[in-house]
Formats: sequence, structure tokens, C-alpha cells
Amino acid sequence: MTRKIDIFDTTLRDGEQSPGASMNTEEKLVIAQELLRMHVDVIEAGFPISSPGDFRSVQEIGRLAGDDAVVVGLTRAVDEDIDRAAEALKTARRPRIHTGLGVSPQHLREKLMIDEDECIERAIHCVSYAKRYVEDVEFYAEDAGRSDQRFLERVIQAAIEAGATVVNIPDTTGYQMPEDFGARIKGLADNVRGIENVTISVHTHNDLGMATALALAGVKNGARQVECTINGLGERAGNTALEEVVMAIRMHGDELDAHTGVVTKELTRASHLVSRITGMQVQANKAIVGSNAFAHSSGIHQDGVLKARDTYEIIDPADVGAAGSEIILSARSGHAALRHRLGELGYSFPDAEFDEVYQRFLEIADQKKEVYDEDLESMVQERQRDIQAIYTLNALQVSCGDPLVPTATATVTDESGTRHVACSTGTGPVDAAYKAIDQIVETHGDLQEFAVKAVTRGIDAIGEVTVRVQAKDGKVYTGRGADNDIIVSSAKAYVNAINRMIQTARSKAGE
Repeated sequence: MTRKIDIFDTTLRDGEQSPGASMNTEEKLVIAQELLRMHVDVIEAGFPISSPGDFRSVQEIGRLAGDDAVVVGLTRAVDEDIDRAAEALKTARRPRIHTGLGVSPQHLREKLMIDEDECIERAIHCVSYAKRYVEDVEFYAEDAGRSDQRFLERVIQAAIEAGATVVNIPDTTGYQMPEDFGARIKGLADNVRGIENVTISVHTHNDLGMATALALAGVKNGARQVECTINGLGERAGNTALEEVVMAIRMHGDELDAHTGVVTKELTRASHLVSRITGMQVQANKAIVGSNAFAHSSGIHQDGVLKARDTYEIIDPADVGAAGSEIILSARSGHAALRHRLGELGYSFPDAEFDEVYQRFLEIADQKKEVYDEDLESMVQERQRDIQAIYTLNALQVSCGDPLVPTATATVTDESGTRHVACSTGTGPVDAAYKAIDQIVETHGDLQEFAVKAVTRGIDAIGEVTVRVQAKDGKVYTGRGADNDIIVSSAKAYVNAINRMIQTARSKAGE
């Protein structure tokens, strides 16, 4: 039997640090539910002292996870941080405090302004202090990839003797070559007393495009936990992508002496979910979960795959939850066909709700020759956004042209069920629509970014708009909207961003 490698998902903490990828507590809970379905071993739920929202997220995910996963709160090597994390983790059945500090010359000299001896003292203190609250304490040696190996061994030795159960060796800047990082892990395994009794974890970044290779080098040399994110989200160029690590271990388990417990059929679904919630698009040629990961355009490739799939595909698309054979949905499809395909995508609805879903499907199908899986995903996500909304866009009428003045009339329902109608002119149809909406909603934002994407191929594709809107406090919120009409999609995206602004403000006020 090969070694079990724990998958430590930090999408909700490090992944959220991608510029523009912030999530509220409700969105984090949706992703956490998917992580639990995937059977990840550890969920890093947030940095409790950083904000009331992060504190609440750790609390709620602790409740949600139960015995199914370890729930982690991050801290600096500061007593107040650890106190706050311990308080947030009281709801968790399997709590872990993740604490530590920088160990590279750059961090010691420039950031912390301490010497090696003081670094070791702080490492001992933060681990010992965290052990007062929880048994499971993970120590991180930030920027270990650029640290002196002998000093790193001293720090890790001290952390283990202080009671650390997991020691995290990050290549925080993605600096090392994979073979050098592997040798670093092996050096720790060979030279640190008692390290065989704790878990070595690796946390690698993608600054040079080698995050997955670095993580696998760590596994090959003794690491038993990999810290990663869905779609490789994270600071700068991102973290190790969970889907890449999991499938690489699955394909090369014997030579790595490793396996994971992740349900790989959930990988594509998880990728789409995180992309929709964060507004961070997955590049088409992204390994495992990109839209082109199992696409073949070359005639030679097509011929080979038709004769035998493994001539050009080393992974069966079904193994990662990607679409294989599919039912072709159109306006002539009935309830049973739609329910079947939604079920294959992982969605189910009570009979009382399904008629509404079916009617929306028919509206899309009437304007398209074929409704694709991506259309259905977008339709369901749009419906979920409407259900949770404070404001809902009911109707939008726009007139524009040359020489007409762009004019928009918006009908919006608030959370009490009251319908509001407002009319405005603007420099263009989108500007007019946004100004009309601003007359109704309780808070406004400044548009910073506007992106349009066709959900599927063809001129009749659903248009999906992503906007980034800046609030008065400077924080940027992402909104998404999808419809057959691109102006309506734009208005829905703006209302979605406003809703997130208000939800965040109310969450802060309540805490």
C-alpha cells in the first residue's frame, strides 16, 4: 500500500489573496461544501484576526465540516493572532492552528528585523502558545525555499520539540528548482530528530511555473501533505493547483509511493464553482480543468482518439468529471431530458421549483439551436444568485441608436418584495442601465473593470458579463450576470456586485 498524502486546501485563505478574488462567508461555505464532497483532508478556512468576515468564515466552516475534515485557522507568530484563531475554531471538531514566521535571510533581515536565535525563540513560543488551545498545531517556516538549510533544520527541530504536529515547508516565492526543493525536504527528513513522528507539508507557489513540480518533488522525498488551491489561485502567479497534484499522484502513484483520498470526479465541478464565485476565469489550456484539456482539433489527433482514446488522452475525462457523451438539449426537449442532464451535472430540484427552471431553460432554448452544459451551469448559477439577492433585476428596457440618446428603464425588486422602476439616460446603453439601477439601490459603486464572455460557441451563445465595482471604502467587489441579451447580462452583473457590497457591509455591522 502506498503512502496516504493529505490534501490541504487553502482556496479560502491563500486563494482568496488573488487580487479581485475575495469571497464573503456565504460563498466560502458553498466552496467548503464542495471541498467536503471532494474529501479533501484539511480546509484552511481563513485568517481569523484579519477581519470579522474571516473570523466568521472559520467559525461557520468549523461547524459545517464536523468530523469530515480538519479545519485550520492561520496566524502569525503573535499571541493575539493565536487567541483569535482559537476562539474561531471552537466550533470545529478537528481544529488546527497554523502559525509560524519567516526563516529566510530576506525575511529575518528586512521584514522581521531579528537574528536566527530570536527566530527560533519565536518559533518555540508560538507553537507552545498554540498548544495551550489545540493539540494539532502546524508550524510554517515562511520562505523556506530561500533559507539556509542548516538553520531551517534548527527551526524545524525546535518547532517539533515545542509540540508541532505538522511542519510546513513553503517555497513562498516559487524560487527553487524541483530537484533542489526535493533535496531540501530529504535533508529535513534525514537530519531532524523526531520528524518521522510528524507530518511534513509542502506549500509551493507558481512564480516560475513549477509549483506542481515542486510539490511532487516534496512528496517524492518524504512530504505527506500538500497545500494547494482549486484552479491554482493565490498570491501573484498562484499556488499549486489541487487538481494537478491529485491527478499527477494518481497517474504516478507507484513511483511516488503515494495516493490521495480525493474524489476526482468532483474536480471539474469544483473548478467551475470557484471560477464563478471569484470571477477568475480558467485559461482554456489549463491542465485537467481547462475547456481545451480534452479537446482535439488536429485531424491526426481526432483520428487517433476515435480509434483509441489513450493515443492522445492519458486521463479519461469522466475521471475528473468532465463531459463525455452528452444529451443534446433543445427547445424540443421535455422535462425528463432536462432533469436527467442536470442530474448528471450534479443539480437536483424539487418538483415545485423545477417548472421554474424548465421555463427558464425554454427561454434559452428558443433563442439557441442547442443548449450546452455550460449554458445549464450558467442558468443554475444565475438562479442561485437571484435567490440569495437583496435586489433582483426583473426587467430592463433600453433604447439607443444614432442619433438617439441611450435611455434605460429598470425594474428592480428589493428584499421585501417591493418593485421599483427608474429611468435614466447615459453615454451608452450600459451606462444608462447602471444609472437607472443606482436610483433604486441603497449603495453605489464605481465601475473598475468590465469583461464579456460567451458561455458557449455560436452567435446565439449566452453572454456572461463580469464586472469589478469599487465601493467607497476602496474595496473591489466582483459581480457576474448571464443572459441572452448582453445589456441585461451587464445589468445583472452590476446588481450582483451591489448585493455583495451590501452583504459585506451588513456582515461587518452585525459583528
